Amino acid sequence: MEAVSLFFKVTLPEYLKALPIPETLAGLLQLTGADWLRMVPLIGALGAVIVLTVVQIRRGKGSGKVNASIEKEKPKVVHSFDIEDLGDKAVFCRCWRSKKFPYCDGSHGIHNTLTGDNVGPLVLSKKSAASS
Repeated sequence: MEAVSLFFKVTLPEYLKALPIPETLAGLLQLTGADWLRMVPLIGALGAVIVLTVVQIRRGKGSGKVNASIEKEKPKVVHSFDIEDLGDKAVFCRCWRSKKFPYCDGSHGIHNTLTGDNVGPLVLSKKSAASS
């Protein structure tokens, strides 16, 4: 752990201070070959972060779509319920992974484990006369 601490507290800041980063775009043209070589690790690390970020975004789960499989033939999935028909309690899915969609079957637990998300169901319940 001491080596990691030394790297982040001493080595990395010294490396960054010593980089020949120009203050203007025209200054890029004045950098020597040796200057560019000293920046290779920084440019490589930034490039790797950009590539990994783009790959994550383009993956199925990171594509921005939340609905992976439910009623995909429809332009928009809409469910409507009469509140009087719900009974005392209704639990609705918000992760779009339930096999009983639009009702929750607990699939959000696996979804949250796989994605690091924290989504849970929408629970609608009537207050009982005793709790009012």
